[in-house]
Amino acid sequence: MDSKEAKAVADFLIADFENEIQATTRVIEAVPNGDLDYRPDPKSKSALGLVRHIALEDEWLLNCIANGEFTPPPDDSDACGIMSPADAVVRYKEKVPAALNRVRALTGDQLTNVIDLFGMIQAPGVNFLAMAAKHSVHHRGQLSTYLRPMGGRVPGIYGPSADTQ
Repeated sequence: MDSKEAKAVADFLIADFENEIQATTRVIEAVPNGDLDYRPDPKSKSALGLVRHIALEDEWLLNCIANGEFTPPPDDSDACGIMSPADAVVRYKEKVPAALNRVRALTGDQLTNVIDLFGMIQAPGVNFLAMAAKHSVHHRGQLSTYLRPMGGRVPGIYGPSADTQ
């Protein structure tokens, strides 16, 4: 992919990610505060752990793309300061659009530069932008399956849910 094509693909992916931010925010807002330790299986993250993971890693992935290198992922323990879904929403709304704007400012040449993800994947930055969007949607989907068992309601994501009709 040449730099002009990379910039066109990035512009499309950035616009798509901006639309996903709204749905992700709705899902995080829908997490009930009463049972943040809920997990559907012992191997699964807790609801609060998953909320933190989405809020912190969406920002981290985008900033790593903008920086042209991957740094260690953020600490999603209690030390991160996100103690409730409301905390996560505030951070997400502030940090993720800002990180996305940093990616938007990259040139086509910067987007074609290969970035190394800890020796596991080496790909152009634009490829990691696609992965960042998939990562966000994947974990938002996981979190949405936690909502009803926790006593919450699933918000509309790509249209109404059974709880929003």
